[in-house]
Amino acid sequence: MAYQRPTLRTLFAQASADMAEATGNFVLLRTSPLRIIAKVLAGLVDGVYGYLDWIARMAVPVTACGEFLRAWAALVGLFEKDATAASGWVAFSGTPGSILPEGTQLVRAADGLRLVTTALATVAADGILVVPVQAVEAGAAGNTVLGAAVVIASAAAGINAAGSVSTAIAGGADAEGEDALRDRMLDRYRNQPQGGAAADYVTWARAVAGVTRAWTAPNGAGAGTVVVYVMLDAAQAAHGGFPQGRNGVATAEPRDVAATGDQLRVADALYPQRPATALVYVAAPTPQPIHLVLTDLDEDSAANRAAIQAALRGMLLRLGQPGGTIYPSDITSAIGTVAGVTRFSLTAPAAPVVMPVGALPVLGSINDWG
Repeated sequence: MAYQRPTLRTLFAQASADMAEATGNFVLLRTSPLRIIAKVLAGLVDGVYGYLDWIARMAVPVTACGEFLRAWAALVGLFEKDATAASGWVAFSGTPGSILPEGTQLVRAADGLRLVTTALATVAADGILVVPVQAVEAGAAGNTVLGAAVVIASAAAGINAAGSVSTAIAGGADAEGEDALRDRMLDRYRNQPQGGAAADYVTWARAVAGVTRAWTAPNGAGAGTVVVYVMLDAAQAAHGGFPQGRNGVATAEPRDVAATGDQLRVADALYPQRPATALVYVAAPTPQPIHLVLTDLDEDSAANRAAIQAALRGMLLRLGQPGGTIYPSDITSAIGTVAGVTRFSLTAPAAPVVMPVGALPVLGSINDWG
């Protein structure tokens, strides 16, 4: 049975009773010095109990926070993932031979987010200049879709100020929060390293900045191969969390075509940790929408519809995996958690939805509301 911490009121009552008994008084008046002393003592003891509670929480990995959480994670070789800056390529037009220096400041036209060129570039004979760039501020906000408009912050001779993103600016991720670090840490405690077991690849992949979920498919591309599927739910929220890039292997892996974008960052991180002979591919799952037919919904309102959709997305985030199965009971259970919803009928899907290999379930349309 768990220890029940006494409340402040209980401590005060106990201290008052002890004072009364020790002094032979049956009743302590409201303004009695003994009653005041009892109240002060109760407050001090309550503070001690609170400190002991805090010590108990910090003493176990499940409830530790702050520097104590980071210390527990460090014991198994895990550390908070720092924010990373997004990078990619942008294109401008101009007079052949014109030069854009390294360190030139650019801004994203939509919102003024700052970018900087990371190499010197020259306008080619066809009048096009393509230059690598990086977001000035680290974080997921720097990720930019292909074709987005960018502008040179200060005039550059012979180069038009207006340009566009030629290769998606990706790889930006916010600093890891405590909940995400705790989840990785507890997973690491549950799954001890085994020199290349399926769980090891998941641990290694989730250590990469921005990666929130990962799954392993042994022999997924043939004998001796490992396919690692990853998701970047926060860093690539604009794309539903799906990685942006080409599936493939690490830069140093000579046996197949290297990945690009998010997949390449993960593949390069896995390459030095994998068993020496394993051929590791990093891939983005294929989104597989699950369409619902929901009828007889009581209290059919915009707020309830939004809450149901949020609950379903949360369920798919927890239970969805490439090649996995989503059961009708999973769907009804998720909807049943929405406050204010007491009656509904799930007409479709009527049977378990089995994902194809490499496919990840996402919420599709919901028809026949109400």
